[in-house]
Order: sequence, then C-alpha cells, then structure tokens
Amino acid sequence: MPAREAPARLWPISMPIEIKGYDIDAWGIVSNIVYVRWLEDLRTALLWSLVDWQRCYREGHGPVLARTEIDYRRPLRLGDPVVGRMWVEGAGRSRWRVGAEFAVEQRVMATARQEGYWVDLHTVRPVPLPEALRARLAAAGAPPQGP
Repeated sequence: MPAREAPARLWPISMPIEIKGYDIDAWGIVSNIVYVRWLEDLRTALLWSLVDWQRCYREGHGPVLARTEIDYRRPLRLGDPVVGRMWVEGAGRSRWRVGAEFAVEQRVMATARQEGYWVDLHTVRPVPLPEALRARLAAAGAPPQGP
C-alpha cells in the first residue's frame, strides 16, 4: 500500500498554552475536554490571521465546527510548557479543515483535526468561503475543492 501524503500545513500559527489547576483531572493529567477549549483558542487565532472576522460577522457569515478528532499520545501535566500549533490543511467551496498539535519541547503530545463549514449565520446553511480566503488558497496552490 502506498504511503499516504501528509496534509498541507498552510499558514501555521503557534502559541504557548498555560495549564491551569482546573485543567487537571483526578489523576493529575490534563482532562480530555481541555484540548477542545485549546483548539477553540487556536482556531480563533488562526481565523483572525486569515480573514477580517468583524466584516464577516457584520455581513452575516462565519465558520461553524462540524467535527473534532483528537489523538492523545502522551499525558500532559501541570507545569508542562505546552505549545499549541494549528494550520489549514485544506478547504472546499464552503468546507474547511485544520490540523493541530500540542507539544512539549518539540515532543508531540497530542494531534488533532477539525472540520467545519462556512455558513450564513442566520440560516446556518453553507455559503462560499470568503473571497479573501479563497484568493489566499489559490495563491498557495490549494484552490478550494469539493463542498
């Protein structure tokens, strides 16, 4: 079986993540649900770096999350110097996909993928990605494909 090609890592961002006392479960490790909150923080920062989100909101369209997939490789503990990274893996006409990882000193502790759609905020029906984002995808050699 041929090796699967790694997804693109377009417009990567990274940010330090502080583990809080309330992020820890009874066994002293970061609770699984905390990763979802961290993904939200990363996705918001990535979005703000790519589109004028205030304009999108005024115009009544924006992203909605449809799927989250997380692979927990190693436990994170209070005091670990975590860095979260996120990037765009691809997009379709209205669909988008991002990848992420959480690392401690370059050792990947967890990986994640999220998928969603760009929607009309009133009808919650898919609409095309913003023109500025479509132009950036095309310039990166990754024009939108599929839905």
